[in-house]
Amino acid sequence: MSLIENRDQARRLARAIISDVALYNKEKVEQGIKDDNIFEVLQDQLTEGREHFQSRVTKELADSNIFDIAVVDVLIKRAGKIESTIW
Repeated sequence: MSLIENRDQARRLARAIISDVALYNKEKVEQGIKDDNIFEVLQDQLTEGREHFQSRVTKELADSNIFDIAVVDVLIKRAGKIESTIW
């Protein structure tokens, strides 16, 4: 399998990985947003997701902030409807 070199494809992959994390961990996401500890609650899942992302893209893309941006865009921004003191 060849590594992804295209930034747009890497962005789509990162967003898909984070979407899966959010989908399979709905309760954790909701509680993590409410308690302002989302990154601690999902640490294992996010680490696993990042490792998967890094294994599929070139080193340059793996070292970029693409995965982190996807975390914010997909996990945090979509959770804006959840009641929390962080909003």
